[in-house]
Amino acid sequence: MAEMRPGPLVGKQLNELPDHSPLLQPGLAELRRRVQEAGVPQTPQPLTDAFLLRFLRARDFDLDLAWRLMKNYYKWRAECPELSADLRPRSILGLLKAGYHGVLRSRDSTGSRVLIYRIAYWDPKVFTAYDVFRVSLITSELIVQEVETQRNGVKAIFDLEGWQVSHAFQITPSVAKKIAAVLTDSFPLKVRGIHLINEPVIFHAVFSMIKPFLTEKIKDRFICTGTTTNQACFSTSQTFFLGNMAVKSSPWRIFVRSGQIL
Repeated sequence: MAEMRPGPLVGKQLNELPDHSPLLQPGLAELRRRVQEAGVPQTPQPLTDAFLLRFLRARDFDLDLAWRLMKNYYKWRAECPELSADLRPRSILGLLKAGYHGVLRSRDSTGSRVLIYRIAYWDPKVFTAYDVFRVSLITSELIVQEVETQRNGVKAIFDLEGWQVSHAFQITPSVAKKIAAVLTDSFPLKVRGIHLINEPVIFHAVFSMIKPFLTEKIKDRFICTGTTTNQACFSTSQTFFLGNMAVKSSPWRIFVRSGQIL
């Protein structure tokens, strides 16, 4: 029998294995060894298999890429205390109650989780850009615990109807850089697509400030659909209609509130 050589197919096969598979142990042991040798503090979470698998699956078991992702994850948490210091659900319940954020009950046809953000429900006089960004981080820390989400990633839909100058003033170059860092290579989730709908002209100035910090791969994930509100962002079975959204914000608030974020 020919020897199986490392390659993309092998990584994808490993991705599909359950957490307890012995075939995952070599990768887990090596990643754990690198973290321990580097003296990385075991925060926010201990180096359990479940925690390490998030990074391995996010990079299809490429150890070098998973290790780089893990270092970046610890780095942004250390450098952005205004975001990472309080990732407890109660810190963003106001935005959730306002209806700003939700998650579709069902996944899309590729198995990705679908996240919804509605700018019209973000009052910049009440909530800062950091509050809004913290919503995404808390959601991400919750759904990354799902093995299927680790394998198939997430897609996000931003409904930008209601975007105003007061929102734009919240997105400073510093905030833009931090958003880009998490989107590119600082969080163990595969970003499969970012759909922007109902984006007004004034939004593009903010987007142009974020784009230089993004990798080409992430730039290609952005899809702008303009002001066509009944735009099908996914397959027919997962059509997203703004007027009759399949998002249940109340159950999602309960789920987030009960989640444990460290």
